[in-house]
Amino acid sequence: MMKEREKFLPSNLFEGMTSIRAILQAGELCISDRRITEILYDKTRRASRAKELHYLEKISAQKGFVLTPCAAEEIDAITIGTSHGGIVARCTDRSPVFLVEATLSSAGFYVMLDGIEDPYNFGYALRSIYAAGADGIILPQRNWMTAAGVVCRASAGASELFPLYTAAPEEAVAFFRDYGYKIVCADKKNSCSAYDTDLRRPVFLIVGGEKRGIGAGVLSQADCIVRIDYGRTFPAALSAASAATILSYEVFRQNRQE
Repeated sequence: MMKEREKFLPSNLFEGMTSIRAILQAGELCISDRRITEILYDKTRRASRAKELHYLEKISAQKGFVLTPCAAEEIDAITIGTSHGGIVARCTDRSPVFLVEATLSSAGFYVMLDGIEDPYNFGYALRSIYAAGADGIILPQRNWMTAAGVVCRASAGASELFPLYTAAPEEAVAFFRDYGYKIVCADKKNSCSAYDTDLRRPVFLIVGGEKRGIGAGVLSQADCIVRIDYGRTFPAALSAASAATILSYEVFRQNRQE
């Protein structure tokens, strides 16, 4: 139960080599200013993780972090998951980037996520949206990036590789409209099927959470409101993470080059 509660707490502890590689790659691509300050590793796994540790030791001075051998129990005590492989990283915060400071692609695809209630679901959504080819994520000021380590692990590193911007929903709509983007909101009322809607880039997709949804002020400014048609009668709504995944892949499908 304690581990379950810890996933909601602010944390810059990143678990496993997938997360660590994502942080390093994001820094090299100037996507994020997050830095690793210390790598802790299970000293009993030194031989089995020799390749990864040799790589980390080679770049440690250049990247400004140290490697610290630890007992397995020490790592287990500070981690939430069990798939870290005996390697974790302590990191700095990632500075927020305000959307008004961004330079957008003229034919891009950006997604705003607002109201996902669990950092794991948030991470799963980012993983799928990244794989579908989105160019960036817009987040309200209250978001799960405080639990960055959990989100990174759930997203398989995508949360660190994504350009992330902060804005209020109404501010984001106005910003993207000025860039000539189509504003697409996911909702049921007054909606059209996503599969029958023109989702060719540039597209700004807004997906609200299961509890609050998208505010009426934002919906009133949408160029189109889309729904996901079901294959059978089913009264329940999909999770926000599932909806974001399906809609992102529909954008990908409509924009893929034959």
